[in-house]
Amino acid sequence: MNHDSPPSHGRLLHMNMSEFWSGDLGLTLITISLIVIIFIITPMREAGLPGRIFFDLLSAGLLIFAALTINQSRLATAFVIVTVATSAAVLGAARVHPTPFLQQFSSLLVTITLLLYVRIVLLVMFRIGPVTWSRIQGGVCAYLLVGMAWASAYEFIEQVFPGSFHLVTLPRDLDQLTSKLMYYSFTTLTTVGSEIAPVTPLARSLTVGEAIVGQLFPAILIGALVAMAMQSRSKS
Repeated sequence: MNHDSPPSHGRLLHMNMSEFWSGDLGLTLITISLIVIIFIITPMREAGLPGRIFFDLLSAGLLIFAALTINQSRLATAFVIVTVATSAAVLGAARVHPTPFLQQFSSLLVTITLLLYVRIVLLVMFRIGPVTWSRIQGGVCAYLLVGMAWASAYEFIEQVFPGSFHLVTLPRDLDQLTSKLMYYSFTTLTTVGSEIAPVTPLARSLTVGEAIVGQLFPAILIGALVAMAMQSRSKS
């Protein structure tokens, strides 16, 4: 008589995480975490108040689990995990020993990591299944991650080439610089505009690129979701 072997702990964890992401709860939690980081924690950091580490760890943990769950090659999954781990290690080292090299390297790694997170969120969003409200939240999440990635890129440029941006008041430390450039990034992404202005050609090129992405990204994303909803309705 044949007996089915019980599933291993690794396979059971993968099944549970797949159910977690198929219910779109992960997208909701990530979106909430990013909203808190951008609209509450980052302005508080400019005032000198800490408190971002918890939401950073929550977002990073959720997205690493998503990378382990979604259908992609093992090489891509390993690359995401190694990049996130390296970025976290360099960020920690930059906090303990705030040298210019470590701060610049951490900003570069954070930019790459956030772009990888955008890819993961989009893969989770556009998997097979009905279009739900949580998938729309995933679109908001990807949009916020794009703005954060550009802010980290601005931060890297300002550290490597000081004076790339005209800031009304000079930041006292890296936390204030991060907060100011986060504000500048989202005002550029939404084409609202701000008192901060790019000065060097590289800063201006990145600013123009973000403004273009800020217009095209929502339109393409909404069109793709509408196409998925119509296709799902026709099949049903």
